[in-house]
Amino acid sequence: MAVNEWINGYLEAILDSKSSNIDETNRVNVRERGHFNPTKYFVEEVVTGVDETDLHRTWIKVVATRNTRERSSRLENMCWRIWHLTRKKKQLEWEDFQRIAKRKFEREQGRSDVREDMSEDLSESEKADIGDLGESPKRTYQQNASTLEVWSDDKKEKKLYIVLISLHGLVRGDNMELGRDSDTGGQIKYVVELARALAKMPGVYRVDLFTRQVSSPEVDWSYGEPTEMLTAGSDDPDDDVGESSGAYIIRIPFGPRDKYLRKELLWPHVQEFVDGALAHILNMSTVLGEQIGGGNANPVWPYVIHGHYADAGDSAAILSGALNVPMVLTGHSLGRNKLEQLLKQGRQSKEDINSTYRIMRRIEAEELSLDAAELVITSTKQEIDEQWGLYDGFDVKLEKVLRARARGGVNCHGRFMPRMAVIPPGMDFSNVIQEAHEADGDLSLTNTEGSSPKAVPPIWSEVMRFLTNPHKPMILALSRPDPKKNITTLLKAFGECRSLRELANLTLIMGNREDIDDMSAGNASVLTTVLKLVDKYDLYGQVAFPKHHKQNDVPEIYRLAAKTKGVFINPALVEPFGLTLIEAAAHGLPMVATKNGGPVDIHRALNNGLLIDPHDQQGIADALLKLLSEKNMWHECQRNGWRNIHLFSWPEHCRTYLTRVASCRMRHPAWKTDTPADEMLTDESLNDSLRDVHDSSLFLSVDGDKSYSISDSLDSSGDIQDQVKRVMSKMKRPQSSEKVGEINKKVIDVNTSNSSKYPIIRKRRKLIVIAVDCYDSHGLPETTMINMIQETLKAIKLDSQLAKATGVAISTAMPLLELTNFLKTGKIKVNEFDAVVCSSGSEVYYPGTCEENGELQPDPDYASHIEYRWGSDGVKKTIWKLMNEPESTQGNTGKHVKVIEEDAKSSNSHCLSYLIKDVKKAKKVDDLRQKFRMRGLRCHLMYCRNSTRLQLIPLLASRSQALRYFFVRWRLNVANMYLVLGETGDTDYEELISGTHKTLIFKGVVKKGSEELLRTTGSYLKEDIVPGESPLVAHVSKTNAEEIASALTKLSKCNA
Repeated sequence: MAVNEWINGYLEAILDSKSSNIDETNRVNVRERGHFNPTKYFVEEVVTGVDETDLHRTWIKVVATRNTRERSSRLENMCWRIWHLTRKKKQLEWEDFQRIAKRKFEREQGRSDVREDMSEDLSESEKADIGDLGESPKRTYQQNASTLEVWSDDKKEKKLYIVLISLHGLVRGDNMELGRDSDTGGQIKYVVELARALAKMPGVYRVDLFTRQVSSPEVDWSYGEPTEMLTAGSDDPDDDVGESSGAYIIRIPFGPRDKYLRKELLWPHVQEFVDGALAHILNMSTVLGEQIGGGNANPVWPYVIHGHYADAGDSAAILSGALNVPMVLTGHSLGRNKLEQLLKQGRQSKEDINSTYRIMRRIEAEELSLDAAELVITSTKQEIDEQWGLYDGFDVKLEKVLRARARGGVNCHGRFMPRMAVIPPGMDFSNVIQEAHEADGDLSLTNTEGSSPKAVPPIWSEVMRFLTNPHKPMILALSRPDPKKNITTLLKAFGECRSLRELANLTLIMGNREDIDDMSAGNASVLTTVLKLVDKYDLYGQVAFPKHHKQNDVPEIYRLAAKTKGVFINPALVEPFGLTLIEAAAHGLPMVATKNGGPVDIHRALNNGLLIDPHDQQGIADALLKLLSEKNMWHECQRNGWRNIHLFSWPEHCRTYLTRVASCRMRHPAWKTDTPADEMLTDESLNDSLRDVHDSSLFLSVDGDKSYSISDSLDSSGDIQDQVKRVMSKMKRPQSSEKVGEINKKVIDVNTSNSSKYPIIRKRRKLIVIAVDCYDSHGLPETTMINMIQETLKAIKLDSQLAKATGVAISTAMPLLELTNFLKTGKIKVNEFDAVVCSSGSEVYYPGTCEENGELQPDPDYASHIEYRWGSDGVKKTIWKLMNEPESTQGNTGKHVKVIEEDAKSSNSHCLSYLIKDVKKAKKVDDLRQKFRMRGLRCHLMYCRNSTRLQLIPLLASRSQALRYFFVRWRLNVANMYLVLGETGDTDYEELISGTHKTLIFKGVVKKGSEELLRTTGSYLKEDIVPGESPLVAHVSKTNAEEIASALTKLSKCNA
């Protein structure tokens, strides 16, 4: 700040003289004369407790102090304070430099490994692309758009189901409370308008926008409604509009039901949302299949699942993996970029930032989203280069090579980078442009009464009261009074250019304010500087800067500027997108905009103005003068803006969006084995017959035992009696006694036979999953696990009703052979389990089915389900290289130390297992995951069996995802599952606790797990994954059948 220049000069002198080496104690005792020492007080108390943003306010108070001695002491204190803060900044800058250098080295190391692994079939140009360490080449991310088939009206027959997710904030279709808090902003408006616009596109049957259900007295009751219709569907009268077509907001309850939580506190509840959303999607897919296919069609699976922001991206990644459908991601704002900005400010340490914003959890969610996403949608190229380029999971150069190889059908060895597509946000210009045409006329100042046809809008009067001659062309700038928006440079350019001052007025719309002293230091500094510059250049009567305006005043401000044949300017140092430029163009205003960031793309599309260097004060003045003085140029820019503005309309946005999504690798659940309808039991047939009225726009089932009726959403034109009759007509008539006997016999045979064509798990209403990771120091299962399994099986049999409808599964890191041999030691037959999840979730077995020559065979549908992006060859080479790196700590060069060795007995086609030889030298999961991502490899890494094994499995495989597979494949709701765990376990332990299932934790059974190898220092915390307290989690201290049965009974009464 200019007012602190002398202090900064003093500070530089201190730093140059290396006074940072002065002993702190001696400094504190300087001028100690038996009275209060302000310097000592400052060093001990104030330095650590006062924020840097208070400096300017403190300086104002200091210079106003009359007492000379007191003023001198305060000035001295300020010097020490600035010295301390600057030293801290320099330290953070050094740490930042080291971090960037380390990241650059690791990135190049990753490229080198890719080049080496694929060297046999890489062309010379591809090797150069990967190996080049220079800046990312200027490339057009849309360069292949011409080869894509543009989405058109002939897609009407497709009948697509699209899922959008936006979790945080308050989402509703009308009267949006934008600005209510930091979570309810532009993203909310964007996703609601996107849902509406997509539902009107040809070929789109239904759009569901998922968000959080909030039933809290803090917020309006409408946010607690499970379903809200946004639009009934396409406006085309020729389109077949069904009862479930259109766009809907679907609110899923997760987290505390009676609290509205800010987004940083939602992380532990993400998996609970996933399970609730999965229940809705499965129900809706069946309903849409019946509606679109006449009742005989297969389910209509989501065409795409689109996550907005990090939390929804994390959810979409898990959902798309469970359903095996494509995922799209829009970041909106990114965690790594925010972290970099906050660290550069030097006001908070990384630990403080993480504590406040849960920034590391957010960054990991964004990385997980990149792992799963087929497509990432951005607003500008700048977002790709400067923001997504900071992430481990995206490398511009590697993406270019891998995409070219995939297009040519060349093996990528399991490597993948998501596609990036620049699609600017859509806007509705239908009324705006018409108003702009009408606005072309003389400025009327004769009437301010709203009842008159020629009334002047109130905001016009508010602006014009500043201006001596309001008829002059208006230069309009609209932004927050943020230093990055560069308003002061614009004002200097205007003040120092006499020709510009004579020709035009300047209007600065800088947000709303009451008292500058009450504003943040940055904003207050900008506004104070504006006032001083107005006075310095004597701009009274030529510059308007109203204190207040409403959101609905903004279009009127654009209209006023257009009426005067003015210009809109955005002089920001960097502008990520520039939505105001599009709004201004729609109202007929040519633009002058910064050449840094999104305005470049907007200018290329609209061709309605000039780009400037925001640091070039004279260049800004020249550009404004040129546009305002050359009327032919002004009119041409206005016409170009109107002619091309449709490129930023919602229909154009959706057309480009659907074109891009259609180019993704389409996939959906496809079973090699099928379950015939005639084998379903009577009660299941009844459930099926009810699905007509349990349309998910009318019905939302999150818990398998509880349904939420939404009678308000029923079609007002329909008759409830007709719906009841339709349901009753589909119900099967009562069977004869002989038929009932046959069905009962069939049920008994299914439950007692050792072999059946289809897994018995599909008949179960509940499932108890034993997933206790109890191993000794050698990784062998301990005998206490046998006792725990036996007691759990006994507990189930204690309740005959529970035993009849409940199945049992076991989930473990052991391979099937080792597990069965271990169970034999306790005389437990594997056939006592309905399902067995082995090798950390890479294989699923159903005892009694899928047998060949008396041996169990893995579920082939699950194997194909998890195959996506699994490159075992690339994974195998990379993990061996990373874990067995040369030893260099003691001067030994080239000597390899074996940290791992292959465990062939525990490996299979979807699991690479390794024995840990030296656990002290084993890299953490976080570290390994980062290095794999930098090499374009996507998989699940986990340490298991008391840190004695490392297993790598496909991205879509895990023990928690296997449970969701049971839901998708066999319709056994996750909410009806009970997980039995220890107090710790393998590194996937945390994933098993969260969700809508119930969790029973045995105390004292597992002495040591593998969780110490999960995270590096500074990573996200366990409480960011696992809820602190949940009614769905219970603990037992004794492993006897009675206590287990009692705990299961209590859990069964809890709802998610």
